[in-house]
Amino acid sequence: MRFYIILGKLLRALARLRGGGSALPGMVIEKLCPDFLSKMLLQLPLGVAVITGTNGKTTTTRIASALLESQNLRVFTNPTGSNFTRGVISAILEKADCKGNLPYDIAILELDEAYAVHFANKVQPEYSLHLNVMRDQLDRFGEIDNTQRMLYSLAERTTKKIVLNSEDYRIMKSTDAAKQEVDVSYFSLAPELKALFPTDDELYDDTLTKQSVISQNTQIQSKTRNNSQKLSKTLTVNATTLLSFTDSSATYLLNGESIDVKLKVRGLYNIYNVAAALQLVNAILDGDFDKNSLISALENVTPAFGRGEKITLNNGAELELVLVKNPSGFRLALESFENSNADDKTQVMIAISDEYADGRDMSWLWDVDFTPLHNENTTVSLVSGTRAYDMALRLMYDLITPTWINDDIKSALSTFTSDAQNAPINRIYCTYTAMLKIRSELAKVTEIQESGLK
Repeated sequence: MRFYIILGKLLRALARLRGGGSALPGMVIEKLCPDFLSKMLLQLPLGVAVITGTNGKTTTTRIASALLESQNLRVFTNPTGSNFTRGVISAILEKADCKGNLPYDIAILELDEAYAVHFANKVQPEYSLHLNVMRDQLDRFGEIDNTQRMLYSLAERTTKKIVLNSEDYRIMKSTDAAKQEVDVSYFSLAPELKALFPTDDELYDDTLTKQSVISQNTQIQSKTRNNSQKLSKTLTVNATTLLSFTDSSATYLLNGESIDVKLKVRGLYNIYNVAAALQLVNAILDGDFDKNSLISALENVTPAFGRGEKITLNNGAELELVLVKNPSGFRLALESFENSNADDKTQVMIAISDEYADGRDMSWLWDVDFTPLHNENTTVSLVSGTRAYDMALRLMYDLITPTWINDDIKSALSTFTSDAQNAPINRIYCTYTAMLKIRSELAKVTEIQESGLK
């Protein structure tokens, strides 16, 4: 392992000098030493936890890592958001010493749904957290049932504990995949909040009512409760529940106790991701943790780059970056951010690109309801990215006419930021590669959080 670590560190240094990607060393080492990943991660006394699902992986990983660190654990993670196995290897190459040691207690890893299965075939995780299943990158994953099967396979390979989203009945199917000795626990919503978090089926089928989805969930949960030989705890007992929230605070039910927290992370989906992270940490620590330290850490977690991240420009204006990559995520982003400051003037830029990391198929834009942008206090001033004209056309069908269309992100961003002082809120909704380009340009003129991505 020493040879490969030293080689990887050299490749990493060379890649950075040339402005290359953070995953390049991982690609090389993975080819040269296929069992590098398993041998390095086997050193960790508490093992590995995998976080996967369509939406929320990066933020949930960030939160869970902070919570475990608050309990004096050394947490290894892949903070760059490179959620393929080569990204994990690259992170190991950065953190391991030249003697082959990886000085951490546990790994919390964000993994793409397909690569989570690839990873689990090499390294069986002790823990896995399954967030949700939504239609995303149809050109990569195919239909949604295929994604569900991937997560089912991950559950089959998890050796200690699995945490599932009880509001997503496709996720709940993974209860059947758990080995007899594996504990399954959940994160959930108070009944009055369920309408705010529709399943994928509700987004795509107007004839499917909320009640029918709740009924499907109830049937699966009932089966779980009755399957006492397979699961050691019931859904009712072993779940963290989001009870209520405001724009900057939330109340959760954790181990039967209500906890109130102030949050720096924003957005409906991020507030629910907190419940997922809490339950994962609860499962890993068997409920034995310092509550005050946990709450303090939770209240100090900031948004991951591009997930509601706020950037202060040199002219004093503030800019928000909001990552969007599929219909459910875009819809929740619009509802979260547009409605939170209803009385403030908001200037919006939308940057949509279709590079490989975004998914080539942009037809999903037609499944997003953009009417939250159609109000007197919001101006869609710019549409940009490689699919700028597709985005502009989609907006016009919701009677929204962008002020400018410019497919060159650098030029469009320059225009947008020069006008930023004219509105108290300046927000950019962007796909993944568009976000990277935007952050790269912003880094030239102001200080921003280092993403580690290229």
